Amino acid sequence: MLERKQFPREKTCGDGLTPRAVKQLLDMGLGSEIESYHRFGGLRAVAHGHTRELRWPEHAIFPSHGYVVQRSILDTAVLQHAQRAGAQLWHGAEVVEPLLADSLCRGVRVRDRATGDSSDVEATYLVVADGANSRIGRGLGSRRERSWPQGMAIRAYYESPNADDPWIESALDVRDRNGATLPGYGWIFPLGDGTVNVGIGLLTSYRDWRNVNTSHLMTEWAYAAPERWGLDPAAPLAPPVGGRLPMAGSVNPKAGPNFLVVGDAAGSVNPFNGEGIDYAYETGRLAAEVVAEAVICDDGLALSRYPELLESTYGAYYKVARLFAYAIGRPRLISRLVQFGMQSQTLMEWALRIMANLMDADDPGPAEYIYKAAARAAWIWPD
Repeated sequence: MLERKQFPREKTCGDGLTPRAVKQLLDMGLGSEIESYHRFGGLRAVAHGHTRELRWPEHAIFPSHGYVVQRSILDTAVLQHAQRAGAQLWHGAEVVEPLLADSLCRGVRVRDRATGDSSDVEATYLVVADGANSRIGRGLGSRRERSWPQGMAIRAYYESPNADDPWIESALDVRDRNGATLPGYGWIFPLGDGTVNVGIGLLTSYRDWRNVNTSHLMTEWAYAAPERWGLDPAAPLAPPVGGRLPMAGSVNPKAGPNFLVVGDAAGSVNPFNGEGIDYAYETGRLAAEVVAEAVICDDGLALSRYPELLESTYGAYYKVARLFAYAIGRPRLISRLVQFGMQSQTLMEWALRIMANLMDADDPGPAEYIYKAAARAAWIWPD
């Protein structure tokens, strides 16, 4: 594992682990690592004067709870778990370019950030997991489909007397301190330690997104946040940080003769809600499966299954989510949809099941049937 920074290190993130992410951590054997952190039972949605508390649905596979864990803590736990399993780590090792030999990637060039020295690291198989900007992915020919929506997000930590709240909160109707409508959606995720993660996100399907100052959005959202959180908008615990979120499998190709691209580098973020952690874990697990097969069988052709696995797992869902993202870019349309949905607890529970990708094919209900209808319609809609 080649890691550019020194651990523990900060990461732009909402820090929320939904049931999908929790399942991946449990499957990795990290249940005891996360169970001491702040546990929550669902989402509180706030919009147009209405508040709905929506519990995570009961599911045959996924748990009905989540956690809020700072990424600096979570990533360190996952890293140490990998080391205990035998992975070797180079801290402060910045991968600057892939080493190409004909159609194969024979390894990467690495710069030691402490000394400035460069060295070559050869590899039979390479997993590219260098995030949203993915220098190495681009060096191997991967490109983001720029006509597809991308997210922008910014977050900061604040002290709060309500940091033990049992819900994560999402504002679907964001206003500034004067009551004027702001583009995007806001969140407040309690960490259970006296602090909350406060952030705001925006999609590039919004018509004037290039003219939006996300730092201004962050400031106004902090001032306009509900009083129950007791925020001092002028006193974040550290300066806000932001980043981009490539979504809906927008990066291709995701595989080559001996390399795979995972997580944000593969554009794996869910456009419905901006989740990236769980999809990074899931794509990483799928990549590990095919690499293991390639190693055991001594046949790199196993890697060709990776795009097929991604398509069968996420293809239909991402297409529906992309259409939803285009709808979000039309403020009047999404405002009416939210106003309509917030009138009904049942409708919002169905929406949560779809948007958090917690549908149950073995026990379908209204949410699953609505999604299936949307998926059928999505396939006839051009990308």
